[in-house]
Amino acid sequence: SAPFPIGPDGTKAWIEKICTTFDIVPKNLEEREKKIWDNLKDYLDLVRGKSVFFMGDNLLEISLARFLIRCGMIVYEIGIPYMDKRFQSAELDLLKKTCEAMNTPFPRIVEKPDNYNQIQRIRELQPDLAITGMAHANPLEARGITTKWSVEFTFAQIHGFSNSKDILELITRPLRRNQN
Repeated sequence: SAPFPIGPDGTKAWIEKICTTFDIVPKNLEEREKKIWDNLKDYLDLVRGKSVFFMGDNLLEISLARFLIRCGMIVYEIGIPYMDKRFQSAELDLLKKTCEAMNTPFPRIVEKPDNYNQIQRIRELQPDLAITGMAHANPLEARGITTKWSVEFTFAQIHGFSNSKDILELITRPLRRNQN
């Protein structure tokens, strides 16, 4: 019943839920979250206003999208292979609150996405970045769409306060590559 500890906001909410469950009063969480956001400033400047499209591959899409929206990115679509709302409800609630706080539209969520239709939407929307499985990365790159393999988020250490920077490093690497 807690969001995943991805990004400073998700990590804070996750720890707060644990503390509530065990009747512990958390200390200095707001300060810790603010410090992490302050340390991410250089990355936030790179991603703010950029758009991203999640094709859906690893079940982390909603959490990552929520964090990237909080970072100032525009998320057009969140494709996800499977969504169990019992386990994703807190994440969906935080996504909604994040979109409201950032004054950005709630992204389309597509469960078990049809890749053909997604590619058509990507061609229309022309996102700055498409997060996709390896099978679609090269064809999208050949069409001028910058991509990031979703599997990299599966195997990278992206949870918790201190690993928020690693998420943004993964996101900005292909964006910086194409700027150069």
